[in-house]
Amino acid sequence: MNRNQKEAMVEGLRAKLENAAAMIVAEYPGTSVSSFTSFRKRAREANVYVRVIKNRLAKIALKDTQYETISDKLQGPIIYGISEDSVAVSKLFRDFSKETSSIKITGGAIPGKVLSVDEVNTLASIPSREELLAKLIGTMQAPVIQFVRILNEIPSKFVRTLAAVRDAKTS
Repeated sequence: MNRNQKEAMVEGLRAKLENAAAMIVAEYPGTSVSSFTSFRKRAREANVYVRVIKNRLAKIALKDTQYETISDKLQGPIIYGISEDSVAVSKLFRDFSKETSSIKITGGAIPGKVLSVDEVNTLASIPSREELLAKLIGTMQAPVIQFVRILNEIPSKFVRTLAAVRDAKTS
């Protein structure tokens, strides 16, 4: 790569980091091309920016950002995952590292804080944003649904009572 390409790569990474909620790094020695292709496809579906970048260039891109603290973990061949959804990127890496033993999570970062491997796995165990919103909506709807059932029960009970009175008078 020439200097212009390297500068473009650094600026591209820096632009992704501006809006990122999390960054995960993992070692990938021995990963096959087909595994990488599958991993990248999943990353696109989850809106996760995944790249293999020279550590030297990554350190330049991380300088003076909220993710500068992770620079110490950038050693050896590393794949970078960056996303606006911290749970999505951590789940992607955790799930893929379980399937493929050649990918090993080395750490991660959220703005201003470095995450250990255990913290990345804990972050991955949190339900996704969509799941949390669905639970919230379900919780908010429960009292309304119960109220509607109670309101429906009053006329039903009244009709059953009239039917019982009618049956008692005809007998």
